[in-house]
Amino acid sequence: MPSIRHNEGVLDAARDCVLAYGVRRTTLTDVARRAGVSRMTIYRHWPDVRTLVADLMTREFVAVLTDLDLSDPVRAVVAGVRTMREHPLWRKIVDADPELLLPYLLDRRGASQEAVLGLLEPALGGARKARAVLLVAQSFLLSGPTMLGPMTLDDLDTELATLLEAYLG
Repeated sequence: MPSIRHNEGVLDAARDCVLAYGVRRTTLTDVARRAGVSRMTIYRHWPDVRTLVADLMTREFVAVLTDLDLSDPVRAVVAGVRTMREHPLWRKIVDADPELLLPYLLDRRGASQEAVLGLLEPALGGARKARAVLLVAQSFLLSGPTMLGPMTLDDLDTELATLLEAYLG
């Protein structure tokens, strides 16, 4: 079985392919070639590109969130939304393959969302507040750019902070 380091190399190769081609145009053959491994090595862990990309999204997005200082949850959530909004993998998926996000918005929580809840629950004192804050943060991340006009992204971040301060008070 490949080592975790080996898996990291595959995930790095997958990130490079997705950034270059988008998810729909990335194949496991592309990833294997870029990672310098056989396709069978990849198939041992991931049956298809979508599963591989789901693990990649989890790795990339959880890394962003685990770096946040949750001693100030409002500041951390706003910073997390801002950082995610600028993340290259997030941008590529939103721009080229937004349908990949629909299952995580409409049908089920993904590993990234579970990880966020795991970080927020102790910081906010429970599951209810963590879920409410995650829903608000997701809406500002996903739909916020549609509200630009007279508002800027900085204005949206200020409004998100105001909302969270009132709720978490």
